[in-house]
Amino acid sequence: MSLDVTLARIAEIHSLLAPRQPAAPEQAGPPTQFAGTLLDARTGLGAQAAAPLAAPQAPAPGTSAGQAIVALIQKEVGQAEQPPGSNDSPRIAQYRQATAGSGVGPWCAYFTSWAAREAGVPLGDQGQGYGRVDDVWAWAERSGKSIPAAGAAPQPGDLIVWDEHIGVVETVLPDGRVQTIEGNSSDAVTRRVHDASGDGAIGYVRLG
Repeated sequence: MSLDVTLARIAEIHSLLAPRQPAAPEQAGPPTQFAGTLLDARTGLGAQAAAPLAAPQAPAPGTSAGQAIVALIQKEVGQAEQPPGSNDSPRIAQYRQATAGSGVGPWCAYFTSWAAREAGVPLGDQGQGYGRVDDVWAWAERSGKSIPAAGAAPQPGDLIVWDEHIGVVETVLPDGRVQTIEGNSSDAVTRRVHDASGDGAIGYVRLG
């Protein structure tokens, strides 16, 4: 065997014994259209999930006159008939003075007439006040101050009107219930809570 042949055989044997180099990993190509769409969708959902929820809107604070009425009547809660069932007391007699021609009798409208007069927004075309709920509502309709209960958004200081009873909205609670202060309720000035419909209220009267 010649020297050249021997060297060639030795080189061949070395090449067979040498460890093979691993193939370079195949580089990923650009994402397909489907993969891109899927990624966009996932990103969009993540952004939606991270977006903060809008805070519920707080009820309107009421007119300045309404706020004045609420401030007045909050101090009156607990005033009661003396004796019970009499429709009278020294303080209830003062409520009646806000209504022309008043006399001892059911006094829920006297109470709201007093509160409205003290706040500078007396009821009636001449500011005479009213002793009857029907008269308050009729005047409110004539003067454009009435708000029918259906779909209404009551505000603090609004008068809330039922059939033969009237009170004042003190506040609207976060769940939509209406908290009121009412004269001649259980023979006293009493704080009440009604459902969002006002427990069948006819409507509201907004003053100021």
